[in-house]
Amino acid sequence: MSYTIDYQLSRNSFGRLIFTDKSGVMHEGVIPVRSFPITEPEQGIALMDSHGHELAWIERLDDLPEEYRSLIKAELASREFMPEIKRILKVSSFITPSTWQVATDRGETALVLKGEEDIRRLTLSSLMITDSHGIHFLIRDRSALDRHSIKLLDHFL
Repeated sequence: MSYTIDYQLSRNSFGRLIFTDKSGVMHEGVIPVRSFPITEPEQGIALMDSHGHELAWIERLDDLPEEYRSLIKAELASREFMPEIKRILKVSSFITPSTWQVATDRGETALVLKGEEDIRRLTLSSLMITDSHGIHFLIRDRSALDRHSIKLLDHFL
């Protein structure tokens, strides 16, 4: 599928993403938003202006030139902070609130689970856990966790 780009992306001196449309109108502070951040993170990305209006739709991130793809990925990375849990090392209690020691893709950390309702099922195998500070942790594939982690997690599901 061919994709025609009729806009320009750049950063200004303050590091904000700039979108310039085909008529030369500049929009500062453009925000890329993923439609399916968990299941299809590289597809369906909208470029939104500061008022929440869609400026452009990107079907697939791979359709963009490397320069634009890098700008969008950097902007997404600065907005999205969602460590992925690889292992659940231990939990302080099976009654909430409970402190979990976890190994994530960004290193080991502790999170406090306030209640079972803070574990949200995204798909059949993926979960999102919100800790007491509002940080979201992702379990991309529950079945890929080690046996010990699954056993601990099952106490809360």
